Amino acid sequence: MPTLDMSQVELREVNQTLQGAAGTQTAEPYDIINPRGSHAVACGLNGPLTVTVKGSTGYYCAGMNKDATVHVEGSAGPGVAENMMSGTVVIDGDASQYAGATGHGGLLVIKGNASSRCGISMKGIDIVVHGNIGHMSAFMAQKGNLVVLGDAGEALGDSLYEARLFVRGSVKSLGADCIEKEMRPEHLEILADLLEKAGADAKPEEFKRYGSARKLYNFNIDHADEY
Repeated sequence: MPTLDMSQVELREVNQTLQGAAGTQTAEPYDIINPRGSHAVACGLNGPLTVTVKGSTGYYCAGMNKDATVHVEGSAGPGVAENMMSGTVVIDGDASQYAGATGHGGLLVIKGNASSRCGISMKGIDIVVHGNIGHMSAFMAQKGNLVVLGDAGEALGDSLYEARLFVRGSVKSLGADCIEKEMRPEHLEILADLLEKAGADAKPEEFKRYGSARKLYNFNIDHADEY
């Protein structure tokens, strides 16, 4: 198994090596050691490559991921898996602000807690957080699923569109136009699949679903105080 030691190899060379391997669709997995909180590790991977980061990373780890599997054996700074297109990103520890922001697809699993604005403007990504999430999560979330096994902070789902939010714990407050919705059989099925993929020990029936009331889609004077 190839190993890239970031105490010896510069970040640019690390990412060039990984991007080259992803481009050739090599099946051989890579290990990154001594990441030392480096920023933008394993970004822009465009192929079915498996990368394991042995330690914590800084901001924008695994950004713009497509088809690759990135596993961080530690915590991640702001913007992990930002603008992710497909593939899988797993964070063993905690994630800082705006995890999975603008993600178009794929699966992001955070086994610890996520900070504020988790899933902001998500566009199709699936995010499963084993712990809690901070305030303004799923702000303007357009599409995809956010699953939270713990609690959610203030203003959950503010101004969201058609994303589905599933929370097992408490929600401090809901954002503008976000309401609790009925959990129908199809939602239980979606949730069960995501929990299984994320290795989460929870039952779909334990969660509540939140979504858009669809009152902010078009301007309406009766709802002017909500804008």
